[in-house]
Amino acid sequence: MFNGIFHIRKPDNEPGLDYMPGSKERHELKAKLKEMLENPVEVPCIIGGREVTTGDLVEMRAPHDTKKILGHYHRAGPREAEKAIAAANRAKVSWSEMQWSSRATVLLKAAELLAGKYRQTLNAATMVCMSKTCHQAEIDSACELIDFWRFNPYFMTEVYDDQPISTKTVLNYMEHRPLEGFVFAVSPFNFTSIAGNLPTAPALMGNAVVWKPASASVLPAHYIMQVLKEAGMPEGVINMIPGPGPVIGPPVLNHLDLGGVHFTGSTYVFSTIWLTIGSDIRKYYSYPRIVGETGGKDFIFAHSSADVEAFVTAIVRGAFEYQGQKCSAASRIYVPDNIWPRVKEQMCDEVATIKVGDVCDFSNFMNAVIDKNAFETIIKYIKFAKEDPNLEILCGGTYNNSEGYFIQPTVVETKDPQSKLMCEEIFGPVVTVYVYPEKEYGETLRLCNNTSAYALTGGIFAQDRFAIVTAVKALRNAAGNFYINDKPTGAVVGQQPFGGSRASGTNDKAGSWLNLERWVSPRAIKETFLPPTDYRYPFMTDK
Repeated sequence: MFNGIFHIRKPDNEPGLDYMPGSKERHELKAKLKEMLENPVEVPCIIGGREVTTGDLVEMRAPHDTKKILGHYHRAGPREAEKAIAAANRAKVSWSEMQWSSRATVLLKAAELLAGKYRQTLNAATMVCMSKTCHQAEIDSACELIDFWRFNPYFMTEVYDDQPISTKTVLNYMEHRPLEGFVFAVSPFNFTSIAGNLPTAPALMGNAVVWKPASASVLPAHYIMQVLKEAGMPEGVINMIPGPGPVIGPPVLNHLDLGGVHFTGSTYVFSTIWLTIGSDIRKYYSYPRIVGETGGKDFIFAHSSADVEAFVTAIVRGAFEYQGQKCSAASRIYVPDNIWPRVKEQMCDEVATIKVGDVCDFSNFMNAVIDKNAFETIIKYIKFAKEDPNLEILCGGTYNNSEGYFIQPTVVETKDPQSKLMCEEIFGPVVTVYVYPEKEYGETLRLCNNTSAYALTGGIFAQDRFAIVTAVKALRNAAGNFYINDKPTGAVVGQQPFGGSRASGTNDKAGSWLNLERWVSPRAIKETFLPPTDYRYPFMTDK
């Protein structure tokens, strides 16, 4: 066995490419988009390293061009779930006993493959399958996933380096064991980076994984598995079974070997998973670790001293990039009445310039929402805004699904700070503004804190330092990721560990060592050099 002391250097964040006209990356991506659109694929389940076909084929269509079939995937069922669990349990033994440095090299190699050979493949798959612009794909399926795969091995060394204090006569050390059983990873449709991180973070720590990607983003998941295979991930360590949650979930969550759940998605689904596990907790060999990042009703709060141009830019980017389909997207805005006229004018002027359309047209800032269900859910809020006398649509409010699921960026002003649009997660390009009296800054901060059940992201815009300090204190529990003079989206691995509390999840901070700590079960070991040979203590003597 290799007996050197293995070090992983602290990584740098992967720089994003600009895709400017005439650039090499733009040419490569355009070519890959054309190739992918002209060559539909058939995606199998991956169980124990083998391609498994079920014959139950599901179409994959582009959300921005619903006539375009990207391919089909084989939908998994209970039988495939059971096979995936068995494969994970088999692979777990040798994988968990493998030297940690060998596990690390798999992800480090995967990062290099993604940074080069597979970069535009995964970007193109993310664009056509999830309807993302080239910029949104680049910062997601390239940069952030590369960062996860580079930083997590480094963070793993920080976990392993956490050792107890020893004395002259006793050596104390800590073994960070993988969890007993397998880990169930459930990833969302909106981020390829999350889809790649949820199964690989537990795997890095020696666990084996059953991975259910979102049905709307199976195509990028397919290529993630290709990258991991080429990087040397052993068969059965990660098993991909795309399928409906109500079908895949029960056989997995009810299995006695369930060791943990790594989840990103809706609050309702996550709470249902927790209820399922907790309703019969005694049947498991150990208490399953439950790690989840769920919804958000994220805010941007302006003080009267705010830089109006920066504030407006944060609203537009924070609310409308990727059609507002980010758990961190700005969804409620608080503006003092003395700067509102300027904010309103500049914001509406900017929103009017936003182009919405096909991902292959790089001049578009927005594309389509993910599917029919999302489209119909979002437009219900727009219809509600048109009917409620306390609400006024300032910009947008139109939509069309004749070619794709397109919704124009929509800004709503509310007279009621507790309006439905200020409280409920919409997960679409709809942002609601409440204009508050300038003198009621403190009262409105408290209102912001108490309005939503969520506590994921939020931000304050102000130049006045006292106003910033006041907001940081008042909104301490309102956001797990808090931003000062910046939009509430775009957390970077290693820089802003991501996660929220309340209805937004368990706040286990993806992008830091804190998340990896959840996938191990520490064992403290005490080794005494010269153990006592007499049970009697000195206090027991007469003299």
